[in-house]
Amino acid sequence: MILQSEQATLDVGRKLGALLRAGDKIALRGTLGAGKTTLARGILEGLGYGAEVPSPTFAIVQPYEPPETRIPVAHVDLYRIEDPEEIPELGLEEALIDGAMIVEWPDRMPDSFWTDALNLHLEITGEGNRRLTWTAGDAWNDRWPLT
Repeated sequence: MILQSEQATLDVGRKLGALLRAGDKIALRGTLGAGKTTLARGILEGLGYGAEVPSPTFAIVQPYEPPETRIPVAHVDLYRIEDPEEIPELGLEEALIDGAMIVEWPDRMPDSFWTDALNLHLEITGEGNRRLTWTAGDAWNDRWPLT
């Protein structure tokens, strides 16, 4: 899928946010500046969040809760995680009990964590557009790709 503008990236995110369920994991992959946080902002807007969405680079985990969002969601940025042994301290498994998770830089976690996730990869093309590619776990069979 080619995203020709920031607005297009937000629009895909909004549609995806409307489909999100408790237990869902979304892995956002791509280089710096590829649009991961923009896509996450769109997802949160699709969940009903109307305020500014900061990048969680320094907080690492930014939680969003009802009534601001339809379901609880953790927006996670693992960019600063250097030791995988730090990850259990973040409480990510608990976030999935009644909520969903959007994770930037998911390669800091074991691949096995992402087998049932929606794995999205954003790539900057030579034209300044973004190419969105994906793999989707079984939980996404009836929801992705977007129609």
